[in-house]
This record gives sequence, C-alpha cells and structure tokens, in this order.
Amino acid sequence: MKKIEKRNKTILIDDNDREIFEPKLIKLPYDGELINKIINQDFFEAIKYLPDSFVDLLFVDPPYNLTKNFHSHTFNKKSYEEYKDWCESWISKIIRILKSTSSIYICSEWQTSPIVYDVIKKYFIIRNRITFEREKGRGAKQNWKNNCEDIYFCTMSNKYTFNIENVKIKRRVIAPYKENGVPKDWFIENNEKFRLTYPSNIWTDITIPFWSMRENTSHPTQKPEKLLARIILASSNEGDLVFDPFAGSGTTAVVAKKLKRKFLAIEIEKEYCFYTYKRLLMAEEDKRIQGYENGYFYDRNCKKSF
Repeated sequence: MKKIEKRNKTILIDDNDREIFEPKLIKLPYDGELINKIINQDFFEAIKYLPDSFVDLLFVDPPYNLTKNFHSHTFNKKSYEEYKDWCESWISKIIRILKSTSSIYICSEWQTSPIVYDVIKKYFIIRNRITFEREKGRGAKQNWKNNCEDIYFCTMSNKYTFNIENVKIKRRVIAPYKENGVPKDWFIENNEKFRLTYPSNIWTDITIPFWSMRENTSHPTQKPEKLLARIILASSNEGDLVFDPFAGSGTTAVVAKKLKRKFLAIEIEKEYCFYTYKRLLMAEEDKRIQGYENGYFYDRNCKKSF
C-alpha cells in the first residue's frame, strides 16, 4: 500500500462514506424540493424535469474536446463539428431554466474556446472572456506549455447582478508611492504594504488544487474553490440559486454553501457525487476558501495554506 505523505490533504472516499452518502443522491423525477441537492444522473435525462426560470447563476465546466477518463466514464475527442453539435445540444436545453436576470459562466480551453463562442453567441449576451492561469504541470518539450483556460461571462439580458466591490484583490505593493509624504492608494497592515484593486479578465492568482490543499480530490479537471468564489461573489447574492450541470467533484456546490447561496448540481459519475457530499460535510465545519480571507482575494502564495 502506497504511503501517504503527512502533508497530503487530498480528500479520500471509502466504503463507509459511500454507504452514508448514497441515500442522499437523487434522480429525477423527484418529489421533494430541488434545493441543495446533488442529482446523480445523465444531464440530458435530468434536464427534462427541471423547472422553468429558476437559476440565478449558471456555472458550466463541460468536458473539453479531449479524450479523458472520469472514473468509470470516458469522454472521447470529437471532430470540430461534432463537438460544436454536442455543445449546442446541452446549451439549447439549459436556456429554459434560466431567469431573464441570470448570469452564465462557461469554461473552455484554447482549442474548444472558438467552438463554445460560436454556440453561445446565439443564446446569450457575451460580456467578457476571462482567461485564468492554471499553473500546474512541468511543461512540454516540443510545444509551449498549455497554461491557461478561458471562461466566457454571459448574461441573458442587460439586467444582471455584478458585485464588483465583493471581489477586490489585496495585493502586496512592490513600489509604494507617496504623495506629500502620504501613501497613495496603499496601506500598511502587520508591517506589510497592501493595495486593494479590482480584478481584470486575466486571473493569475488561481492555484489549481494539488495534494497539500484541503480541497484536492482525485477528479482530473477539478476547478479551484477560489475561482468559484470570485464568480459566485460577483454574480450572485446570498440566497440565490447556483446551478452546475457537470458538477464533477462538487466545487460549485461547496463554494455556494460556504458563501450562503443555494445550489443544485448534476453529475453522472456516482463516485464524484460521494466526493461532493463529503466536501459539503467538511464545509459545515470549515468555511475557509484558499486565497480568500476577510472579504478579499490574495495573490497566489500571499497567504499560507491551511
């Protein structure tokens, strides 16, 4: 049996967890309230039973156009047109469940980004394309290291939530400037110099989960809690419902819970649903989010891990 390093905080699932969490999983149709639930079902079956106009914030991290194993399920690489048709097939079905005030975030990478753009421009108002640096991996020897992903920020209309004051970044000041001997746009805290800034559409402070982070799981394409926190804080209010149709190991649901939002998530792979419920249980006791503290986001490696 492989020895687990003491600093390895990766979340593990055992048979006892599976026994505890399996009764919590639901399939549609379902007679109860569809709030704070994990639906263990294929998206294309589950979407038929969801109500109209109930989602405030939609976050979608679909399989990219790569052949990749997701535990017992595999997504196979498709041609350009096949992947475009696949994206169209789920996006067109999601429109019905969105409010006129909904905000939408859809993830992609450099090869699929043009395909996603071609599809979503027919349905949404595209507000921006966020690019975040996914600093992970040791690089490629015959190409430039693929080190970023895109997230399209869209809305259904010109009326939407955007709380820019809730997502300020607290950055260390490298070259402090004073005007008449007084700090200009910076302050001292615990003998360190900081400046509060608004985030741009280039996010370089996001750390992809790895083994020494408490949020890490075995999911191969897990999104960081910090990334979801910025999106959820900016584009929803407390009590709003956040929906994730390809939930993976549950980052969207977990962060929504930590930030006092309601959530609903769909995930076809049962094992990842178990991870989600274990993380939700952990969030009952620990609502911290790596890189976010006291209402501010910090640059990568600015705050110690926990």
